[in-house]
Parts: sequence; C-alpha cells; structure tokens
Amino acid sequence: MEFRLLGPLAAVHDGRPVQLGRRRERCLLGVLLLEPNAAITIERLTDLLWDGQPPSTARASLHTHVSRLRSRLDPDGSGLLGVRLISRDGGYAVEVDPERVDAHRFSASVARAGAAGPTGRIDLLREALALWHGPVLADVATPLLRERIAARLTELRMSAIESLIDAELTGDQARDLIGELSALRAEHPHRERLAGQLMLALYRAGRPADALLAYQQLRDRLAEDLGVDPGPEVSELHTAILRRDPALAHPRATAALPRQLPAATRLFTGRVDELVALTRALVDGDDRSAPMVVTAIGGAGKTWLALRWAHQHLDRFPDGQLFVNLRGFDPSGQPTAPATAVRGFLDALGVPPAAVPVELDAQVGLYRSLLATRRMLVVLDNARDASQVVPLLPGSATCTVIVTSRDRLTGLITGHGAVPLGLDVLNEADSRELLGRRLGEERMTGEPDAVTALIGGCAGLPLALGVAASRAALAPHLPLASIAAELRDASTRLGALDEGDPQASLRAVLSWSYAALTPTQAHVFGLLGSAAGPDIGLPAAAALTGLPATEVAATLRALERQSLVQQSAPDRWRMHDLIRLYAAERAGSDQPGQQDAALRRLVDFYLHSAYAADRLLDPSRPPPPLPLADPAPGAVPHRLPDRAAALDWLDREHPCVRAAQRLALQQGRQAARWQLAWSLNTFYGWRGHLHDLVDVWRCGLAAGQRLGDPEVQALAHRYLGRACVLVGRLTEAAEHLDRSLALARRSDDLPGQARAHWTLAWAWERRGDDERALEHATRALHLYRACGDPVGEGGALNVVGWYAARLGRYGPARVHLESALTLSRRDGNRGGEADTLDSLGLVAHHTGQHAQAERYYQQALAVYRDLGNAYEEADTLERLGDTRSDAGEADRARHAWRQALRLYQGQCRTADAERVQRRIDRLDPPGEAAVRSRTAAD
Repeated sequence: MEFRLLGPLAAVHDGRPVQLGRRRERCLLGVLLLEPNAAITIERLTDLLWDGQPPSTARASLHTHVSRLRSRLDPDGSGLLGVRLISRDGGYAVEVDPERVDAHRFSASVARAGAAGPTGRIDLLREALALWHGPVLADVATPLLRERIAARLTELRMSAIESLIDAELTGDQARDLIGELSALRAEHPHRERLAGQLMLALYRAGRPADALLAYQQLRDRLAEDLGVDPGPEVSELHTAILRRDPALAHPRATAALPRQLPAATRLFTGRVDELVALTRALVDGDDRSAPMVVTAIGGAGKTWLALRWAHQHLDRFPDGQLFVNLRGFDPSGQPTAPATAVRGFLDALGVPPAAVPVELDAQVGLYRSLLATRRMLVVLDNARDASQVVPLLPGSATCTVIVTSRDRLTGLITGHGAVPLGLDVLNEADSRELLGRRLGEERMTGEPDAVTALIGGCAGLPLALGVAASRAALAPHLPLASIAAELRDASTRLGALDEGDPQASLRAVLSWSYAALTPTQAHVFGLLGSAAGPDIGLPAAAALTGLPATEVAATLRALERQSLVQQSAPDRWRMHDLIRLYAAERAGSDQPGQQDAALRRLVDFYLHSAYAADRLLDPSRPPPPLPLADPAPGAVPHRLPDRAAALDWLDREHPCVRAAQRLALQQGRQAARWQLAWSLNTFYGWRGHLHDLVDVWRCGLAAGQRLGDPEVQALAHRYLGRACVLVGRLTEAAEHLDRSLALARRSDDLPGQARAHWTLAWAWERRGDDERALEHATRALHLYRACGDPVGEGGALNVVGWYAARLGRYGPARVHLESALTLSRRDGNRGGEADTLDSLGLVAHHTGQHAQAERYYQQALAVYRDLGNAYEEADTLERLGDTRSDAGEADRARHAWRQALRLYQGQCRTADAERVQRRIDRLDPPGEAAVRSRTAAD
C-alpha cells in the first residue's frame, strides 16, 4: 500500500484506491504517516486532531478511530499490505516503509539533489516537485496541523522550487521563467529569493528597468506589511543591476565544472586523527563554511593531508573543486598574487576573458557571485599570510575551504573564524609504513636495524622519509645501512636528504622558510639551532641571543607562527631535529662570531642558575673548591626566590643543564664542566636520576683531571664513587672512593678524608659488611671533630648510629642518633635532621616501639617531601611499611610499600622495586597480587 500526503490524502493498493474512513480517522492517519515509524503521544495526537481544543472525550474517541483504522489497514493482522498501526511508548505509530509515503520520497529526492551536479539536480528536483498535488493533507488537515507539521514540507517545497529555478537560470531559460516567477511572487510576496530570481530573469531577458521595478515592489511590500527592508543578498543584486555588473549577464559561466585537484600521493600514511578532525569541522561541524587552516613545518605533509581528505570526500562537492599553489614559501621568493589566483579561478569557472573585470575587487566579486549557490571545495595551498588568502575566500556558506601554510595565519583565525589544525611529525609505525610502500616488505625485513636508523634519522618528517626512500629505491643494490650511516651523522644528515631537485631537498625546502625571515628572526632562529638541550625557556633564549626578553618572546612567537619552532609549554620552545640542524648550519655560516659568544652566554646562564638553585636546595652543603667566574655580559641568571622555585626550575631545566655541560666540553671550559656537575649533584640525588648522576660526574672527573687540581679531583672521585654505589657498580665505586681518600690524605685534607670515609661506609653497607661500614663511619666522625665541622659531625653521628643499629647495638645507636638530631636541628641542617629521624625510626622499630617508629618515620617523610628528596623518601616509606607489617597492620603496610614502589619505579631502582613488590605479594591473597602490582605501577 502506498500513501499520498502531498495533496488530498489517498491510499493505493495494487493500483486501486483504498477507502480510509471518516475525516478525523483520515487526519489521524496523515499525522502518523508524516512521521513514519515514529511514536506520537496521545496528547499530541488529540491536540492536532481537535485543533488545540480536545474535548474531554477526545482520548476515548482517539482509541475508537485507531481501532477502525487498524481494521482497514491490516484487517487480518498479517501485515501483508505493508502497513500496521501499533501502540508504542505511550502513543501510536504507523509501521511502514518510508518509500511508500510520497512526503518521504519528496524529502529524499530534494536531499539527493543537493549533492548532485547541475543536470542531475534539475532532474531530481523536477521529480520531487511532480509528487505535489496540492497543500499537504489538503482535505483533512486542521489549521494547527498545517502550522505545526505541514509547514515544514511546504517550506521545503518552496525551497525546492527556488533551487530548481536557480539551476534553470544558469542556462538560456531566463525569458521562459519570467511568467512562472511572476505568478510565484504574487502568491508569495514576502519571499526575497523569488523576488531576486525574478529580477535576475528580467535582467537577463534584456528588461533591466522591469528588474529594478520588481525590487521596488518588493521593498514597498516588505515595508508596508512587515516594517523591514530587503535583506543584503537581494539588495546587492539590486546594486549589481544598477552597475550592470558583467557577472549577471553570463549565466553560462556557472555551468563550468572545474576539477583542479592534483592526484593524491600513494605514499600517504597515518594522519587518522587529522583526517577525522577535518571531517568533524568541515562536514559535521556547526559552521562548516569556516576555512580550515592546516599548518606545519615544510615537508610535514600538509598538502598530502589536504588532498587525501579532498579525494575521500569528492561526492560532497558536486559543483567542482578549485586548487591553487599560492607559493607562499617558494624558491622564487614571489608568492602568487591574489589577482593571479582569482583570474585562474575565473578561467576554471568558464568566464570568458572579455567578461573578466579589470579591477581586483570586481574580479573577487564575480568569483564569489559564481560560487554563491555552489557546493564546491577550494584548496588554497602553501599560503604566505592571511592577506594572500582573504580575497580568495568564497562568500558562500555552501563552499568548503582548506588552506595549508607554514604560517599559522592567525589573522585568518581571528578575523574570519578559521579553524586551525597543526600537524606534528609521523610516529614510528606510520614512518615505517611510508618507507615500506616505497621499498617493499622484502627489503625492509632484510635490514631491520638500518630501517630503524633511517626512521630515526628522518625524525618522522614525511619529506625526509620520502627522500630517503627515493634514494634507496633508485639504488636497489645499495645497502640501506649506508644511507642510514649518513643520516646518523649530524654533519652529513642534511646532505643525505638532498636529491638535487629543490622539491626533493630538505635543505632547499627549509631555505624557503628561512628566506622569509626578518634579520632579527633569522638571528634568533640560527642561534636556537645551536642551543644546548631538547628545548629552551625564555630567560635562556634571552641569554643566548643577547636580546631583551620581550623582544625574544615576540620573535619566538613569529617563528612559531611560521612553524619553525613549537611552544612545548608556556614560555618554552623546541625545534624539530632536522630544523635544528639546518638552523645551526645557517648560524655557522651567517653569524659564526656571534654564535661562539652566544653559546658562551648560554653555558654561563645555565651554570650560574643551576649553582644558585643548588645553594637553595642544600644551604648546609660546603661550597665547591672552584669558585664561579662572573657570567659573560648578557648572561643574566634566572632569579630563583626560594627552594621550591629552585626545585621547579631544575625539574624543567636539568636536561638543558646537562647539555650545557657537553657544550662546555666543546668550548674547552673545564672549570664550567666540573661546576655544572657540582650544581646538579643534590638535585639528581634527591630526584633519583641516578644514571644521570653517574654521567655528569664522569664528565666532571674528566674536567677535574684536565684542571690538575688534587682537591677538585678528590671531590670528583668521591661523588662519582657515590653515584656508582647508587646504581650498584660497587667495584668501580670502591676504586673511585679509594682514589678520593688517597688524594685527600696526600694533600692533608681532613674534611675531604672525612667525606671519603663517610661514602666508603655507605659502599661497604651495600656490600653487606656493616662492621667495615661502621669502621669508616667512626673514622669520619673523628675527622669531622678534628677539623671542627659541626654539620659534618652531626651527619657522621647519624651514620655511626645507623650502622650500630644495623648491627643490633641499639643503646649506643640511640645515644649517637639523639646527639646527631640535636646538632642537625641546631645548625638548621634539615637534610641531616630527616636522615637522623629515619635512623631513629629504625632503632625504635627493632626495639619493638612500633608507634614511636611510626612517628619518627612520619617526621622524616615530612622533611624529605618538603625538601623534594624523593630518593630518601622512597627508602623511608619502605621501612615504614616494614614497621607496620611487624605491628600486624597489613593494610597500612601495603599502603606505604605501594608508595615506595611507585617512587622506586619512577627512579628506575629495579632491585628495590622488585623487593618491595615481593613484600606486597606476600600480603595479598592469591590472584590479587598481579592486579595490585599493576595498580601500584599505575
């Protein structure tokens, strides 16, 4: 059974009409069929059927009407006629295939017409409009029904009529449409789109005066009936008619169907999230007409992404696609002028050369007029800045625009609501897939190590990967390892990514961005490439460049807009590895003298800032034997007001300070190398960066040996020995500590001997010999007393007490520890105070005073946490868990051990983490240990 709602209600089965009963029952059926398969509540049905004033008997009457309709639509309950009236969700619904309802077929045809080309659109719209035989439910609809439900279909019909007329106006039918448009305007005097179509038809039929009269009649009618003026579209058309705009006289221009998109590369890989983001913004978003701005460094694959998305969604742009390379960053240095781009678009849209206006504004106006009702994609590739893009933006909400640029085009985002999409480099998996598409699986699997090196050397940049793959493909017998070796060496990497063709040379592509920089931007860019560390903060950048911080910040923002640097955190910037190489190369060639002075300022900045931070972390620590020289002019150390600020600064900057130590090696500055190791010692120890601690002191020891100062060497051996103890290299630790002690004895350095014995005590403890450890600790105590060092004496009293306690001599241990606590508190040595409280906790624990041990450990933890000493905090938490376990408090023990486990794991203290995990597992019932282990690790 099929139903007709677009006119008098009718039902047909096998070509014969079906009787549908009384008027109100017919109206009920029409209401339900307007929303096929959707439940409509009883309240809404009674309201519509009785025109907003249902009587008290309306509900009962409705049930009666439903029953009668059921008997007519599905008399035997078999559903063979393809329609059922059912109860659902507190109301009623008609189950029927929507294709059997003419109103649905009409809506579907109109929707398909919107996505079709010019010819197909006309056919679909004519097919849809042919379904109408009068107003919706003409013979049964109540006024309320017409207002609330039928009005939507009626408006859709008028929009379809107007769309059909738009399509027909593009041909030679303007004169033939005048009569139809005049009748429609008389029927709908307030519809401005119809009035505009009539004006355009009259104008194209050679009747401009009548076109202007039609506008005057519209304006008078709107003013008289509604008190408003015509809208901007019809007013602009009126102005164009007055000017005799050439665009109005060339309807054939809109018949052209440009297909300008270049082919999408087959090497495209990954970018799943970015493709989704484009679809979300340009297809599913609330403002799909907002331009999409894709930004990234040169060679990141911006054009690849735009073209891949465009080719995947061609069906959404039935009226064509426009593409232009704006050459914003081009070896010629001359970006494409907007006038040139617009003229190319007009040619593609079929505008005869004689009809193209002379002035740019008129060309832009014609371009936008031609796109006004089209569903088109416009890709503006490689834009230089917003001023180049704005004239090329269509004025129509029916068009989609994608812009690619190395510049972030902030003017386009702020002034035109553009949506930004930044591209990062490819991840390892996508990089591997890109190489595989060019090289083939057999070659990839034949040299897996070389492939990994190739991927690392290209750093995820699609252009670099493409060049490397091209080189390998052109030389199928050349081992991949040879190309990988060139990429591994920083001095040859850029050359390895140069195929001679400017479009296949990373150095050439980056040079186009460099050529667009101002002198100040080029100066800062080059020096940033030479800077130490994975990124750089604003104060360090100011020291590096020798410029005021405000000027540097503005320059960095400009470089960021051009995708040459990225802001990784507030006031911190980083460079892609390959851009960094290029920048350093330019600095070496363009500003060699400035580069040397800049890097000296940078090392001094990190050295003096890190030294100041260390003094705030541990004021009781003796100063280094090598005093710092004054920083170079312009190297202003970062101001650190307190210990918390110092710890925060080192958390951010310690990789850069490490890199500054390597840079000092290149500069031959041995004192700075040693002093940088000194400045990082406390922080690395407290934070548990133990392998970093070994590395900085290896460098520090080498610098001390170059300096030839015995005291500096003795201290470096001792600190390196201590670091080796921490990472479990006990044999190496003993060698360095013995050497430190020998050097201190040779120079009669009593404090140096005391510190060496202290560290040797710790090393013997790690070897499991607490008696030897106690001997060294006792020697350290005597030496500190001999040289009158109360801070050292307090620390030595603690370690003597600690080893006495480990040997079960709790009475003497407690005496030493209480004296140590008094001295530490008197001298303000908070680290020593925490260490001693921890030792007292051990004594209390092993003498059965569990509550007292808990108090000591909690006090120690409070100080360690306040200091930021996570290394000692982890050890104390483990001992706190031991105490709670022995006190029978399993849950509280587990809680402390889990905290210790997280810290051990974060510090890569594998053996300690495994030991604590075993203790947790022994507490947990079978089957729960693994789950809790994962939870603790998280």
